[in-house]
Amino acid sequence: MLVIDPDICIDCGVCELECPIEAILPDTRDEAGAWLELNNEYSKKWPNITRKKEPPLDADDWAKVQRKYLEHFSKEPRA
Repeated sequence: MLVIDPDICIDCGVCELECPIEAILPDTRDEAGAWLELNNEYSKKWPNITRKKEPPLDADDWAKVQRKYLEHFSKEPRA
């Protein structure tokens, strides 16, 4: 899971197009409220990504998993 700092985001929408599983919502949508709070909190706690890496080998499998946040979210950042 990646988070975006809403204080730094300039609302250009580029990240929405780049997200392969369409997981990024504009903050103007009603269902984005909880995600905005989560992004605000964890973007301050987790380290910034400074280089692109290859996606995990099981990324396609995880793209199909329902309720990922509710059942698999961890407050600890992953490398």
